[in-house]
This record gives sequence, structure tokens and C-alpha cells, in this order.
Amino acid sequence: MGSVANLLVIAAVVVLVAQRQMRVQRLDTERRFWLLPLILGALALRDPQIIDHQHTALSATLLAVGLVTVLAMGSVWGWTVRIWRAADGAVLVKGTRATVAAWGGMIAVRIGLYATGSALGVHQAGSSLMLGMAVLLLVRSLVVNWRARTLEPARRTAALQ
Repeated sequence: MGSVANLLVIAAVVVLVAQRQMRVQRLDTERRFWLLPLILGALALRDPQIIDHQHTALSATLLAVGLVTVLAMGSVWGWTVRIWRAADGAVLVKGTRATVAAWGGMIAVRIGLYATGSALGVHQAGSSLMLGMAVLLLVRSLVVNWRARTLEPARRTAALQ
């Protein structure tokens, strides 16, 4: 997949995820939350240019730093989401202002890593961004699902019994 196609996929995923994050949604903890990250990760890892072969060590280091960073940022993002249980027992989630700030932080970190790589003369493929997005979404989903499973069951009021 070409660089432009990678960037379009990344942009579409970011728009879709960001738009959905700010609405109240029912969380299905049995949903295959790992499917989109798996697809993105597989697409990214198919790209032979994910590592700049003229600067292998620097390129691999930047990729590793980026992945460790998105592990941390995905965890932070997962903790910024508001989670509660509705009266019917459904788990609901909604992004908060902190979620928007986490997105801003993630974008700033990615720009910083890209600028560092550019300053060092390392070619950076869009597939590294796609792999980072895959890891980010997976970690965020793991954190949110784990938090949702630790919620206490909804209490029924006397009027509902």
C-alpha cells in the first residue's frame, strides 16, 4: 500500500474513532475490539519500508520509541474515558475533555518523533504511523474493557423491581 493510501487510511480511522469517542455509546465488552487494530497492524507490517534500510538502527529506534510512546498514550487515553452503568445494566462510555487533551498530546508526540526522524535524515513510512495507530487503539480498548469489567452491577430501584 502506498504512502498516500496509508495516510488516507490513518486519517479515516482517526476521524471515525475521534467522532465516536465524544458520543455516549453502549460498550459491548464481548465485541471484537481487537479486529481493527489487527487489520491496521497487518497492513502496516506488510510494508517493507517500515524501516529505513539506509538508517536501520535509527529507524528501528524511532519505531520502537514511537510504539512505547503509543502504549503509554493508549493507556492514558483509556483512563480518560468516562464509564458508567445504565439502569438497565448496559455499560456506557463517553470521551471527556481529558480525552481531547490526550488526542492533542498523542498528535504532538507523533509530530515530535517525525521531526526528530526528519532532522536525523531517516525516511519514515506512513506504515509506521499505521502500526502506531493499531497499538494505540488496541491498548485503549484493553484499558476501557478492563475498566468496564470492574464496574459494579447496576442496582435496581424498588420502582423497577
